[in-house]
Amino acid sequence: MRVTALALLALMIVTAVSGIAKKPDFQPVTGFELDRYLGTWYEIARFPHRFEKELVNVTANYSLRDDGKIAVLNTGFKDGKLKTAEGKAKFAGSPDIGHLKVSFFLFFYGDYIIIEMDKENYSWAMVVSNSYDYFWILSRTPELDKEITDGLIEKAESLGFDIDKIYFVPQD
Repeated sequence: MRVTALALLALMIVTAVSGIAKKPDFQPVTGFELDRYLGTWYEIARFPHRFEKELVNVTANYSLRDDGKIAVLNTGFKDGKLKTAEGKAKFAGSPDIGHLKVSFFLFFYGDYIIIEMDKENYSWAMVVSNSYDYFWILSRTPELDKEITDGLIEKAESLGFDIDKIYFVPQD
């Protein structure tokens, strides 16, 4: 009985402390135009995650679905074999704000927040979630100018991201 009470007390403390921890307040880009964002993006850099482990030549393709949502098709190669993940996205709020909700499994959605992008040409973007766990730099071409990449990494560091975790994705 005493062990159960201690375990319950520990659980309550952990829950209370985790509730206090503030999530980052990333500001999505404004003036977002979905039609210009649709199409293929190359993954230039990312934080490593098991769902992308060892993937190279990674791309994400966005297109409109008949129901008004966005079709998401991620592709990459592992050991020379093509791997794909199909999902869907929808706006988290107003369609002129670069904040989407993306799902690759049933009705479970995660944040896709575009916090920096080339608003003139839609040639690059920096995407995060609502935590410091997910980070991507995307480009319309397999390579992105070093000055742009370095600037985006500086911005990420200023926002509190651990830039030592960044993995640069080989694009052949």
